[in-house]
Amino acid sequence: MRATSETHSSNAIATPEPKRSRPRAVILGAGFAGLNAARQLRNSAVDVVVIDRNNYHLFQPLLYQVATAGLNASEICQPIRGLLGKYTNIRVLMAQVESVDRANKRVILENDALEYDYLLVATGAQVKFFGPPSWRENSTGLKTVEDALTLRRKILSAFEAAEQSKDPEVIRQLLTFVVIGGGSTGVEMAGAIREIAAEVMNRDFRNVNSRDARVILIDALPHILSSYPEDLIDKATKELERRSIEVLTGERVTDIDANSVRVGERVIPTRTVVWAAGVEPSPLLKSLDTELDATGRAVVDADLSLPGSDCEFVLGDAAHFDHGLDAALPGLAPVAIQQGRYVAKLLKRRVAGKTYEPFEYFDKGQMSTIGRAAAIVEFGRIRTVGFFAWLLWLFIHLLYLVGFKNRVIVLVEWTYSYLAFKRGSRIIIGALPEPAPSPTVKALPESTPEVILAPPLERAPTNTRPST
Repeated sequence: MRATSETHSSNAIATPEPKRSRPRAVILGAGFAGLNAARQLRNSAVDVVVIDRNNYHLFQPLLYQVATAGLNASEICQPIRGLLGKYTNIRVLMAQVESVDRANKRVILENDALEYDYLLVATGAQVKFFGPPSWRENSTGLKTVEDALTLRRKILSAFEAAEQSKDPEVIRQLLTFVVIGGGSTGVEMAGAIREIAAEVMNRDFRNVNSRDARVILIDALPHILSSYPEDLIDKATKELERRSIEVLTGERVTDIDANSVRVGERVIPTRTVVWAAGVEPSPLLKSLDTELDATGRAVVDADLSLPGSDCEFVLGDAAHFDHGLDAALPGLAPVAIQQGRYVAKLLKRRVAGKTYEPFEYFDKGQMSTIGRAAAIVEFGRIRTVGFFAWLLWLFIHLLYLVGFKNRVIVLVEWTYSYLAFKRGSRIIIGALPEPAPSPTVKALPESTPEVILAPPLERAPTNTRPST
């Protein structure tokens, strides 16, 4: 990806820039941390350059709703220039960052180099696949708009193909959806897939009963949602099972191919696998020549600066911050938002010759939606699962969604979906998958795997509103 604003076509070894009269802060990434840092620095005594490989800010917590036809991608994205372009001290570049030359205080772009006085690395995280390369080829993560649209295409196409098939085994395979990873992303995806199968798709098809769809949630840990208290985990698990979602915990995936997922010696025929089992920081951090933790995040000091530096900071999912804590802060949006604002305020105080305090995180708790009219929330004394938690989840996500227009559109979409049991974004974009062959199982030399084929479910009554 090439820089698209005020960059040069020369190679990265560019001539030195003219001497600047004001300090320049370069922000890598326009996610929650980068965007909030830039906004905090608006109209300040610091010139700001925001670099992102995309021209939009993505509200990642609602990506799963794009993947399951609840929202359109444009409703959770906002053009970066539209958010920051009106501020005269902020410049936006759509470019691919190749590396950071800390010795010369330069950011190396694909076709240019940019000097900085202050550097804020907020490059976020990407999906991490375990296992052989075939696992990446046969499953889809959920970190980008492209991921969400790919999943939506696969999910909707599975129902379309099942409608045309006359082979019961092929239909079972097509209508089996496996979600690997029992964190918030995995739970939200599993709940949303089950919701559209039971409440939405059943109105659209005649030859196949969409309520026969299986949704299987697999996690290697003893519990799903392991960051929550055990009592909330139990309630959330029971709620998922009440919605006919199969929860397999303490189970390790041993193979993924185009037609199945292997869990130990059991084989689950499926053509749609969602990978929600882990993320890793951007590989750009390796160019910083600094200490990284076991997951690849940069270890930072109490003010979020790199050790030994007073001008280079790492924020959000890219940072390992554990000062005064039992463990490093998790990669959550509230963490990134607070860190972005903190570093921006720090820079303004430093330029003004003022002192500043170390970063201190205000814990805003955690929340995850389980499906229609149910969520899990832990915030201070509020610890609940159910309808009230879901309403709180809706309010918080609308509050943090960037852009007033997007908030209004999303609120209308949610209201329509809740009242009408419909989703308006059931549009298949891109090439359809190849027609599914009959399910096959790879032969094992010493044992025969157990193939899990569910019997057809009895047709549920038309009104399947969950109790609240």
